[in-house]
Amino acid sequence: MTQDAIERAWDALVGTARRTVTDGLVVGTSGNVSARVGDLVLVTPSGVPYDRLTPADTVAVDLDGTQVRGRLAPTSELPMHLEIYRRTTARAVVHTHAVHATAASTLVTELPPIHYMAAALGGPVRVAPYALYGTPDLAAHMMRALDDRTGCLLRNHGTVTYGDTLDQAYDRTAQLEWMCRVWLTATSAPGHTPSLLSPAELHEAATKLSGYGQPH
Repeated sequence: MTQDAIERAWDALVGTARRTVTDGLVVGTSGNVSARVGDLVLVTPSGVPYDRLTPADTVAVDLDGTQVRGRLAPTSELPMHLEIYRRTTARAVVHTHAVHATAASTLVTELPPIHYMAAALGGPVRVAPYALYGTPDLAAHMMRALDDRTGCLLRNHGTVTYGDTLDQAYDRTAQLEWMCRVWLTATSAPGHTPSLLSPAELHEAATKLSGYGQPH
């Protein structure tokens, strides 16, 4: 893997991490972002404001978690990121503490299918049981919630999504937070129960979404 490729990937990763702050998905240094480049995983460091990161701060580990680049310690959520890379085809992972998603995670074991964009994450979004951050238990709970999904909620914690690119992983996070906000807003109307989509309707949406966008 060339130094240029690593530098480009780091710049994109830092840009995505800063975007999570700008868009209100995290506060301070909460949340983290990673990208796989060959056999390396670039990841945001622990406890460092994203606006202070420079190319000299590049942090990289191998798939076993051994740090191979950088002087800063990697995020404490590294076990979660690595488990996704080991067990899926992910090239990027975004973890946030988004307000509405975190609130929703305390109320349900699965986000009710309030909108067809749930199909873009593989189906109804599950909530992984609570476990202490940075632990193998949390990573294991998360992976069960991610079975056949590209995003999930972490109880009393936040969101995790992954994708083929940083942009895709980020967009999935933003969509998940938006769906949680819609559901919380709908359920707050006194005397009303929001309508939900059926499995057949979600499947229909998934089929149509698979061809969405411009042809390549």
